[in-house]
Amino acid sequence: MMAGLMSVSSRSAWIQRSFKGWIRGGIIQQQALLCVGGALAPPGDCIVTVEQAVSVWTQCFQQHGISEALLSSDYIIAHVLGKKTLQSLERRRLQEKLSDKQREEVWALCSKRLTSMPVQYVIEEWDFRDLTLKMRPPVFIPRPETEELVSLVLKDLQSLWRRSSLRCLEVGCGSGAISLSLLHSVPQLQAVALDQSQEAVSLTKENAERLGFLDRLDIYHLDIMKDTDLTVRSCSPVDVIVSNPPYLFSDDMESLQSEILRFEDHSALDGGLDGMSVIRQILTLAPRLLKDEGRMYLEVDPRHPPRIKSLVEERMLGLQYLGSHCDFTNRLRFCILQKRG
Repeated sequence: MMAGLMSVSSRSAWIQRSFKGWIRGGIIQQQALLCVGGALAPPGDCIVTVEQAVSVWTQCFQQHGISEALLSSDYIIAHVLGKKTLQSLERRRLQEKLSDKQREEVWALCSKRLTSMPVQYVIEEWDFRDLTLKMRPPVFIPRPETEELVSLVLKDLQSLWRRSSLRCLEVGCGSGAISLSLLHSVPQLQAVALDQSQEAVSLTKENAERLGFLDRLDIYHLDIMKDTDLTVRSCSPVDVIVSNPPYLFSDDMESLQSEILRFEDHSALDGGLDGMSVIRQILTLAPRLLKDEGRMYLEVDPRHPPRIKSLVEERMLGLQYLGSHCDFTNRLRFCILQKRG
């Protein structure tokens, strides 16, 4: 059995043995971990400091093949303490013992992480640029590259900010990260967001409401692969289209980490045989959605920019390919296109 997929009873047995050792060694006082009702429960009346809890769970995660073991412990325990990371705590705070309530919450959340659930889902939130967004499975978790996409859009559109109003469309909104970040940065912006997943639409709406942007964001449950005319009627015209569409090649899906495959929505990742199924549809619809000289920004696979450029130039889609940009790993990742006037 794979380490990250070990049963609750097996995980509990390992932690129980480990805790006995830590208790004998004076690392933690009191009795060993218990398995109650199929869940991992903390030892009762156990004195555990913040630092000890990090050490315990880092070792546990490492033993069971959980990726980024130390970071996982850090994020979860910091979250329970009301912080983003433990680095923001004073050194003396690391030596303070967890309250009974804090200890129980740490154990409950870390037990979820032991199932390989991504940390973002475990703590039910994640930071994207300047915003903290609610997260829950199976809605796609935004990656650092998409923060770069937003930065690229904002930098490129500075010349347009003097307009009294701007309107953008996000195709495949997921948690709403892109739209909400743009709304946060551009006060005169109105946005439209759509997704084929009802879970994503609901989460975007929840995040928009929490952050106070619901009055500037229209959210639609639409599938651009099927709801073509309705998408055009509901969303156009816009100055900007921005999208991080599913762009993985189907053959590459099998090589993803197990925690991604098990918990995240495959339809937000799998772009078909060549990763361009949804991208082609966006390119086809863009001239109908954009205003004259409106721009489109896409996050894609590094193999896609030359293919997109050729497709646009050969098929005369009413678009002009303006250029490509690399991400922080120096891989081609972003495409900029413009509707011909």
